[in-house]
Amino acid sequence: MYEIRMKNCAFFARHGVYDQEEFLGQRFYVDAVLQVDPGNALENDSIEGTVDYGRAFIEIEKIIAGERRYLIEAIALEIGKSLCDEFPQIKEADITVRKPNAPVPGVLDYVEVRVVYKP
Repeated sequence: MYEIRMKNCAFFARHGVYDQEEFLGQRFYVDAVLQVDPGNALENDSIEGTVDYGRAFIEIEKIIAGERRYLIEAIALEIGKSLCDEFPQIKEADITVRKPNAPVPGVLDYVEVRVVYKP
């Protein structure tokens, strides 16, 4: 096994419970930590047998830029499932989604959720 870490992937989207979040939108940040079974890919220096993180980024972007979700937890789960479906070599997807402009009555850097998905 080995690990791929994609950190601070940034996207603009319109997720959230409140109508103003959908209207205004905001930036979201995603971290994906992927536990990968390489098979022979590392020994053979073969992209076909491992995770193409360019394609993984595009999968994450499709979900973040796609259908509005009320919960960032739901987004994190969907990303984990999608990456594991797209790349069967992934044995665990640890997904963190950060929302820096969460509508709370106070000052904070961001709200983040973490979902660990195992197919």
